[in-house]
Amino acid sequence: MEAIFTDYLTRLPLLPLLVIIAVALFLLAKSADLLVDEAVTLSVNWGVPKVLIGATIISIGTTTPEAAVSVFAAISGRPGLALGNAVGSIICNTGLILGLATIIGPVPINRIIVRKQNLIQLGAGALLVLACLPYTSLDGMFTEGGHFPQFVGFLFLGLLIIYIWRSIRWSQTTESYLYEEDNVIDVDRAPTPVVFLKLVLAIAGVVVASRILIPTVEETALRLHVPESVIAATLVAFGTSLPELVTAMTAVRKNHGDIALGNVIGADVLNVLFVVGAAGAVTPGGLKAPFNFYLVLFPAMILILVVGRLSLTLSETRIRRPFGFILLGVYVIVTVVSYFTPGVGEVLR
Repeated sequence: MEAIFTDYLTRLPLLPLLVIIAVALFLLAKSADLLVDEAVTLSVNWGVPKVLIGATIISIGTTTPEAAVSVFAAISGRPGLALGNAVGSIICNTGLILGLATIIGPVPINRIIVRKQNLIQLGAGALLVLACLPYTSLDGMFTEGGHFPQFVGFLFLGLLIIYIWRSIRWSQTTESYLYEEDNVIDVDRAPTPVVFLKLVLAIAGVVVASRILIPTVEETALRLHVPESVIAATLVAFGTSLPELVTAMTAVRKNHGDIALGNVIGADVLNVLFVVGAAGAVTPGGLKAPFNFYLVLFPAMILILVVGRLSLTLSETRIRRPFGFILLGVYVIVTVVSYFTPGVGEVLR
């Protein structure tokens, strides 16, 4: 479907392309507004922290299309796509998106919930690296690479179920969600099924608008003679993370930075357990991890997750703004290094 749409765009004149971009941007902005508003309403109606709504429902919604793309890619003979997209998305989510969110506005920390979720986020990244190590020939991982076994894919899907169940349990047992500002939030007291339906529609709007916007802007940039290297380093680099990016920026703008934090943490966990797990489970030979993953991508992913952990540990009620600049700086450095390392730039998405 995406290939058909891309082919259709190549046959359109420039003016219709600009109209599509304008419509997609409008849909993206309105859907993100609705998504954040309904997430806050659901949080108040259910009496659970907003960070958990971001880490579960919103993250599942924005990650499911990526998981579907990865599964279909694995079935069609391109299983390595899932691993590259997942690792690149984690680097982009934690470095670029959380970094920008922290710089732009306050990102509150629910210390009880966030510390647990963040520990799972870091553990998921480490678990992915451990799962891909070639234990029979560790010396060859920097030359031959390694692979992610199929049975580990099923194990990750099992861990995904446990993660969602534990998140629900934490939402039922914690009493730390009653922030002072939550007590005065003016929300639409619509029935929960109606709120949930609006939330699903908003997620769909964000995802669909993102899927339309990126290839349209890419085609328009080519028509305007923008170098392909510039396009790859900007649009393609964070294309798959655009739903998380626009959701985080909208949440911070509306003074709900904890939704942005929860969405980043949850998306990172789901990129490992859901995206890689599902793609690995449907691939008999497992997922190939090229040698450049061990040289750059895996170390970069762990580094940026550790920096994110430190930013939460060393902050108190909200992430300190200097950590936002550090996260963003690490992301920029990793991106520059990646594009100068053969075989890495095209998988950092």
